[in-house]
Amino acid sequence: MGLCWSLSIWVLSSAFALPGGLRTAGRSGPQDQQSDQQQSATMGGSSTGAPQAPVYDAEHRPITAGGYVKTGPVIFRDVTKSSGLAGWRQQMGTKQKPYILETIGSGVALLDYDHDGWMDIYLVNGATYDSLSGKSTPPHAALFHNNHDGTFTDVSQHAGVTNDRWGFGVAVADYDNDGWPDIFVSNFGHNRLYHNNHDGTFTDTAEQAGVTLGNWSTGATWGDYNGDGRLDLFVPGYVHYDLKYPPAPGSAEVNHWQCRFRGVDVMCGPRGLQGEPDHLFRNNGDGTFTEVSKATGTSDPPHYYGLASLFIPLNGDGKMDLLVADDSTPNYLYMNNGHGGFEDDSYISGFALNGSGRETATMGIAAGDLWHNGRIDLFITDFSDDYKVLYRNDGGDNFTDASDMLGIAQPTIPFLGWGTGFFDYDNDGWLDLFEANGHVYPQVDAHPWGTTWKQRPLLFHNVKGKLELVPAVEGTGLAEAQAARGLAFGDLFNDGKIDVVINNIDGPPTLLRDVVKNQNHWVDLHLVGGPRSPRDAIGATVYLTADGFCQRADVVSGGSFESSSDPRLHFGLGAASRINRVEVHWPDGKVEQVHLPGVDGIYTVVEGTGKGATVPQY
Repeated sequence: MGLCWSLSIWVLSSAFALPGGLRTAGRSGPQDQQSDQQQSATMGGSSTGAPQAPVYDAEHRPITAGGYVKTGPVIFRDVTKSSGLAGWRQQMGTKQKPYILETIGSGVALLDYDHDGWMDIYLVNGATYDSLSGKSTPPHAALFHNNHDGTFTDVSQHAGVTNDRWGFGVAVADYDNDGWPDIFVSNFGHNRLYHNNHDGTFTDTAEQAGVTLGNWSTGATWGDYNGDGRLDLFVPGYVHYDLKYPPAPGSAEVNHWQCRFRGVDVMCGPRGLQGEPDHLFRNNGDGTFTEVSKATGTSDPPHYYGLASLFIPLNGDGKMDLLVADDSTPNYLYMNNGHGGFEDDSYISGFALNGSGRETATMGIAAGDLWHNGRIDLFITDFSDDYKVLYRNDGGDNFTDASDMLGIAQPTIPFLGWGTGFFDYDNDGWLDLFEANGHVYPQVDAHPWGTTWKQRPLLFHNVKGKLELVPAVEGTGLAEAQAARGLAFGDLFNDGKIDVVINNIDGPPTLLRDVVKNQNHWVDLHLVGGPRSPRDAIGATVYLTADGFCQRADVVSGGSFESSSDPRLHFGLGAASRINRVEVHWPDGKVEQVHLPGVDGIYTVVEGTGKGATVPQY
């Protein structure tokens, strides 16, 4: 279980009994599951709960775009305009959104593409039908260079990463172990694999690598599943979409009832549409990949509607397990068997369904150790009229739906969630929870359902193991309503605070700068793997002890919704001015004690050196 286990027994002894009526996820009886799914089916193309009563604030605004307070803690400031990001715009089909292809939106990634020690921003763009047919210029993806002064410059044309295809997801990793981050972009159509040329430019090597695929790919993830020191690539498939025969109400492609929400005609799907299979590509070490989905048990034979994925070690053996967020179909949890394949533990683990034994329209995944017990807990975002699910890791590959008991179920029901993440926004040493929101049906603004097309984000503060909703103060970032989709988080300003970038559909992105003021300390770690580990250390786990407890953090690529966050590991230290212990579990199995020279700094830790070196600020 790792270093944190012995330091967290007090957390596990807390009362975690399930409240009456809430069952363990995936373990309800088949009759209950069937009745829940039949009730959900009346809702149309997306799996969700029964229609909920609208929730309004004191000024009779839907809670998704209201609920603001005049005063309170100011956590984030929207600095999109001053940063230089506001001039770029995401575009996804038409504003009316008659077809599902236009509704999903795109991801965002944080990476240091030029090795200057500062996180840059990559924003995926969509497309239009005219751009696909050559009638108009396609919308461009954008790589924004961090200028170290709070501003960013669009360098995408020079870098050669504009994509110019109907883009969805992005996952960053150093797939060839040359020390430079590369960019995988998933598309409707052929995917891109941008190899970093070390000079500020990239070359698309997807065709040579064999990872182009060809229909609708979504939120990919990188991880070394077979322990050979090379990063492999998992790519979920969503809907098999044919531009010549788009799914319309009453067409041969879909039943009419799968094109309705609360009795109103909307775009069709995903239920009733043909799904796309998932793909796992093994890294051959020569710039090419081999498709091994069937051989490893990850091919998704039912063709569920995959939207996000994440490689992360879950059970303490150091091997990369795999999570897949599926829309309106059961989620996947694949446990690495250590022999080059996976066991499908989706149902037996409790991750396939929610605590009511029902499928959710899962969009995004967050993973982190909420209770300092060395175990990775999971959070998923899903549709409106449904609560968002937090799965507590009970050990033994078992997860329990703890959403209601933690108080996050009821507040999240009106919201339609996408990108998400666990991170410590106030550096008190406890992981908080952020969720970006926005609807898929523009029609909701015309009806009194208590939900809206543009929605404000949600932030839950972790108060020593209990999650409390942070009020949205007027004029701050938490009161910004957007049609949000992809979300990435990280220390963009190298000030020890975690910022958030959101890719909004049909609009400019949002950059929320963390402006919390306190005296808490922190440390950021940039890990570099040795000869037998991936160079960027994806798959490494760090246990850090300070301020009387132990924290865990993992180097990952992917998760959230179609996005990749800052690969550096951030630890809030609370009042602690010194770190007692740092233990790194490297991807190759080595365990190393590391000495850090201080706190409130960014350090590079190279496998085998036993120490962290200060990262120079250029």
